[in-house]
Amino acid sequence: MSNLNVLKTREKSPTRLTRSSKLFKSIIKGIQDKKGEHIVSLDLRKIPEAVADFFIICQANNNNQLRAIADNIEEEVRNECGEAPFKHEGRQAEQWILIDFVNIVVHIMLPEPRKFYQLEELWSDAPGMEHLD
Repeated sequence: MSNLNVLKTREKSPTRLTRSSKLFKSIIKGIQDKKGEHIVSLDLRKIPEAVADFFIICQANNNNQLRAIADNIEEEVRNECGEAPFKHEGRQAEQWILIDFVNIVVHIMLPEPRKFYQLEELWSDAPGMEHLD
């Protein structure tokens, strides 16, 4: 769970995002373009202790797809929004890559870590939405 340590090192931006925000849409498109699966967004805005407004969680089938999704998200956001992530972690372990855009944190996971950590259940008090693959 060391991937989550990055979330303790920064403050949430005062700007509140929505699912229709350009950044949010760019991240979803970056995932879908590389065939990420089981895409879920969790709306954390009403949870005071949450470190972001949204978590976006998706699944990759293998290490190559995991890296491709992460790279594509960063490229899509850079091209569409002119932003770079605050931080990313997990590229070495290649089982779970976390990309932190401050108000949106993206989790790209292989099936086993996703099943083990169950982020959707951990944050079950946050309204979730599935995004078609």
